[in-house]
Amino acid sequence: MLGAGAWGTALATVLARNGGDVMLWARRPALAEAINTTGRNSDFLPDLDLPPGLCATSDLATALAGAEAVVIATPSSSLRDVCRSLAPHLPQGTAIALACKGVERQTGFLLSEVVAEELPGHPVGAVSGPTFALETALDYPTAATVAFPFRYLDRLEPHQSPAVRLAMSLSGGGFRPYVSDDLVGVEVGGAVKNVVAIACGMMSGAGFAENTRAALITRGIEEMKQLAEALGGRRETVTGLAGAGDLTLTCSSTTSRNMSLGHQLGQGIARADCFGGRPVVVEGEVNAVSVTDLAHRIAVPMPICETVNAILHKGANLQDSFSALWARPIEAEPRDMELLLDHPAPDLPLQFEGN
Repeated sequence: MLGAGAWGTALATVLARNGGDVMLWARRPALAEAINTTGRNSDFLPDLDLPPGLCATSDLATALAGAEAVVIATPSSSLRDVCRSLAPHLPQGTAIALACKGVERQTGFLLSEVVAEELPGHPVGAVSGPTFALETALDYPTAATVAFPFRYLDRLEPHQSPAVRLAMSLSGGGFRPYVSDDLVGVEVGGAVKNVVAIACGMMSGAGFAENTRAALITRGIEEMKQLAEALGGRRETVTGLAGAGDLTLTCSSTTSRNMSLGHQLGQGIARADCFGGRPVVVEGEVNAVSVTDLAHRIAVPMPICETVNAILHKGANLQDSFSALWARPIEAEPRDMELLLDHPAPDLPLQFEGN
């Protein structure tokens, strides 16, 4: 397990609790030593006793020695550098599963494409779904999707496929995995949901309630579907755990960093002052740029993601931006109707609190 943040520690806990021998790689030697000494990750899950069979190290060669599978739970922005660092130590043919989510900003690559470019010859997949780290680590009933492309031999002997082997390793107690062969759909769901969650947080922080959140979730799923389909994924994957499921969870609570950031911004808190001024990494903040850049490149309309990107990175006013989003031309919900009507009241803005 590469990445000793909350999510990496939670997944390592699941694997070790199910009887696996798990080596958790922490970037900082002090954190690895503290985990081994105290049996806890005091930086991210301080009240959780880690199970036997879970050891930590800050040395990549030690972490990867004899590994049957590698799960990467580092920030998406550092994935390429992590892959380059682990390349000399990775056993040949070892399966790699991504537990981070996003689109690489410079290239527009899905994260699996980044890994495939840096680490050719290794099966690459993802673990994704509605999974808050603490609840997963506490063994609350939790479901997620394990996705790898299925080769011909994988279909002949599915139990030997990377997806099924990892799913079986994760399965136990409260953790219930599902298997998918649509890696693109799963990755798109994971990347876009972070951006839509920021939108939900913004409108919640600005004083709006459940109607607004339900609308953003539903139309956000449609944006996921269109992007996934354009990239070769399946629309129905987005209605599953890694799309609709993860989005619903992320938009339901400020436990989510994405929702929390949006909520604070919607309240009028400056970005530098969010999270009490602490430098908290919010994946959706990074992905707002990369997702919209990719969408523009392949001509997929994603107005919610574009709105969030404009507010976060282009200095757009939050109230004006969401008023413009709501005043866009009227569309048909079934896309095959191909209906587009000028909005009858484009200059009538949303009624924000205090206006």
